[in-house]
Amino acid sequence: MSDYNLEKRRYILSGVAVAVVTIYIIRLFTLQLMSDDYKKNADSNAFLKKIEYPSRGAIYDRNGSLLVYNQPAYDIMVVMNEEKGRIDTADFCNTLGITKEFFEKRMDDIKDRSKNPGYSRFTQQLFMSQLSNEEFSAFQEKLYRFPGFYIQRRSIRQYKAEVAAQVIGDVAEVSPADLENDGYYIPGDYIGKLGIEKYYEKELRGEKGVQILLRDARGRIQGKYMNGAYDRKPVAGKDVTLSIDLKLQQLGERLMEGKIGSIVALDPATGEVLCMVSAPSYNPRIMAGRARAKNHRLLTQDLWKPLLNRSIMGMYPPGSTFKTSQALTFLTEGIVTPTTAYPCSRGFYCRGLHVGCHSHGAPIAVVDAISTSCNAYFCWGLYYMMGNRSKYKSAFEAMNLWRDYMVSMGFGYPLGIDLPGEKRGMIPNAEFYDRNYKGSWNGLTIVSISIGQGEVTLTPLQIANLGATIANRGHYYTPHVVRKVQDTPLDDAFREKHYTKASRQSYDYVVAGMRSSALKGTCRLLSKLPFEACGKTGTAQNRGRDHSVFMGFAPMDNPKIAIAVYVENGGWGADYGVPIGSLMMEQYITGTLSPESQTRAEAMQQRHIGYGPRYVTK
Repeated sequence: MSDYNLEKRRYILSGVAVAVVTIYIIRLFTLQLMSDDYKKNADSNAFLKKIEYPSRGAIYDRNGSLLVYNQPAYDIMVVMNEEKGRIDTADFCNTLGITKEFFEKRMDDIKDRSKNPGYSRFTQQLFMSQLSNEEFSAFQEKLYRFPGFYIQRRSIRQYKAEVAAQVIGDVAEVSPADLENDGYYIPGDYIGKLGIEKYYEKELRGEKGVQILLRDARGRIQGKYMNGAYDRKPVAGKDVTLSIDLKLQQLGERLMEGKIGSIVALDPATGEVLCMVSAPSYNPRIMAGRARAKNHRLLTQDLWKPLLNRSIMGMYPPGSTFKTSQALTFLTEGIVTPTTAYPCSRGFYCRGLHVGCHSHGAPIAVVDAISTSCNAYFCWGLYYMMGNRSKYKSAFEAMNLWRDYMVSMGFGYPLGIDLPGEKRGMIPNAEFYDRNYKGSWNGLTIVSISIGQGEVTLTPLQIANLGATIANRGHYYTPHVVRKVQDTPLDDAFREKHYTKASRQSYDYVVAGMRSSALKGTCRLLSKLPFEACGKTGTAQNRGRDHSVFMGFAPMDNPKIAIAVYVENGGWGADYGVPIGSLMMEQYITGTLSPESQTRAEAMQQRHIGYGPRYVTK
């Protein structure tokens, strides 16, 4: 019996010994092969990997004028595994001009993985960004007192001109979502947040370099590891040349001071954006440096939304500028001929429905209908198109064909401009009306869309593109604000012609109508220009005062510029739209304004509509 107990005890002790050895082996395997904590610790003691940031690409206007460049700045980085609470916090805070509370909160935030998902105690983490030269000098002198802290040279954006803020955009520290979406970034990096800076981020940012520095047991830098054999030099970001004309942009922003709305000008021959004004705007310089967060918050809270690029995000009723698209559709479909005349007795009257119009001669044909902006003519055209059973089986079929014409002209979907956030606007189809009217609708139900009201909305960019399409007599190029990226060909999408469904001949009649409008119609101010300009006004109905709209191009037979002006609550199209559009055309085509036009520009600059001077935060 005793021998059995001894034998049993021997098995138990052997099993315990085997278990202990197995546990040790598994733990050693985990530490040495499965975990890199000790490797990181060893590497962090021996090496310091110092990231070298590339200079971000500069931004120029179409004529080579510098718009955005870089200025040196300095970040303070910390390696938590080296800092370990060994510094004199009071001395550190006094040197940087910060409070102890700020220091403690910042250190806690760095270690909080929910706020800083890329955190590692062995790698450099951003403590404080964008020190000025003075702050850098004061900190540099005492850096030896603060183990674990390092200085990282960076650059911040500077702006040569205070214009085109919504187009250019800005740069700010990466968010957790940015870190998750792109492995290129680490906490503390900067990324384009809006506009060109965001859309062309990969071209502008360049490629980071790295220096591997060797340290002794006390953490002192001894020089480059292997004489820099494993270092990698940074690659500078690519310069970007915009299609924006600086002088034209400056004039547009002057003219839109104290107003809400947009100006968009295009080169019809290329689709290049010559200017893009969104009002109210702001000084782009306030979005650089450590004050960016505070200023961004102020802009976000502003009632009139200066951060919103109304040129591509504002969805407005196009008003009578839309009548040109209707004329093109009706002529091409044979609903009207150039001589078809419709009655207008101060408006459209049919089966109890009345749509008002101003006084002019009648009956009226298409060229004069465009020139005088006759509502009745286009209401009759849509009414007869929806009701034409010899051509279309039903209003449903006619409506969807109408929709196809509008889509071919660049409406209802984003045009594809190289800026983030472009909206599509609204072009209804037959299914839309079936849902809203339960299948019971006809041409009279929807007649307001023929004059750019009702459910139809466009962006100012789409209205300008309509002008460019008419200028080209039937095709357009995808609008784009970047003319050239250094050492990179322009995207083929911006070189492709987009043809509409309307006939070439129909465009000739619409051009004739727009030229007639400049000579004797609603755009008569254009007749004073030293070149042949074509235009179409719009007065878009609104719950308050109507919006003032203008769309045009010039010269008539060799177009260099197509333009849309949209002034919220500006009243008649001739009140704000035409005067601003004519000044912009003159500036671009002649290169300057005449003395008389300069006087008109100064007067327009002083005309405010419910909004003060351009939003600028100090």
